Amino acid sequence: MPVWTRIADLIDTDGRAALVSVVAVDGSAPREAGAHMVVRADGDFSGTIGGGALEHRMLEAARQALAETGARPQGQRLRQALGPDLGQCCGGRVDVRIEVFSRADVPWIRPLVLAEQTRAGIETLGLPDAQGRLIRRLAGRSEPPPRLGEIAERFGEMPTPLYLFGAGHVGRALVLALAPLAFRIEWIDPRAEAFPAMAPANVAMWQLPDPTAALAEAPAGSLVAIMSHSHPLDLAIAAKALPDPRFAYVGMIGSAAKRRRFTGVMQRMGIDAALTGRLVLPIGGRRLAGKAPAVIAAQIAVELLEAREALQAL
Repeated sequence: MPVWTRIADLIDTDGRAALVSVVAVDGSAPREAGAHMVVRADGDFSGTIGGGALEHRMLEAARQALAETGARPQGQRLRQALGPDLGQCCGGRVDVRIEVFSRADVPWIRPLVLAEQTRAGIETLGLPDAQGRLIRRLAGRSEPPPRLGEIAERFGEMPTPLYLFGAGHVGRALVLALAPLAFRIEWIDPRAEAFPAMAPANVAMWQLPDPTAALAEAPAGSLVAIMSHSHPLDLAIAAKALPDPRFAYVGMIGSAAKRRRFTGVMQRMGIDAALTGRLVLPIGGRRLAGKAPAVIAAQIAVELLEAREALQAL
């Protein structure tokens, strides 16, 4: 959910908006630190902090904060023990912060809205009970931690680059499956007519006579999904991507027989067996028997999310 865009819209229409944020978790909890809800005065909300009694109580607290008049209410931090306080069986503790924003906050909210719209990863640093924030762009994974007394919240994720080769039925289904997720998709096919008229905002469509050329500019940590209309093209893309350490994941649509054939050919081309062993084929693992494009795409999406999570853990 684009948190700050929603807040800005509500300030524009209602004059105020509340942000409910999970800022810390100890033990088992419905959502992780960084989960958010944006609440309006009538109780309507966007996002979730996990549902159940915790979410219901925090919605009521946010509505009360929005109803206050006079001086702008300061952010409040609430600690909830899910079992003793709320009767939830998760058993952990959750720290939640509730903040109310008004038109006075719009000037510093605008840069956050812009960062969300451009899908740039951003982080804000703020004191536990203060609404002021310092905007920090996340250029990599080695950013210094917040200083004592500050809480770091990330709004928007650095999208993972995915090079998707092939605009056939599964490629189209995969693009739709990944539309709400933090991937920046470079969608490549030599056939201009294969692409749809429109694509989700996180997709760039490229008609290239030599699709392998798209790999030249890929940043480190990119993922590759190969599902072109041509077996020779599939092979050429895999042979170029697998030896390149920039690509953390290389998956290809097909069968176990295709994998045996392709790895044999690539090894005869001089590509080491350890490198050909990186090839994920069939992509998506075929956990389910269904072969409809949407079913295959759903399985591939899970595998790509796993690859993304493994990268973030490095």
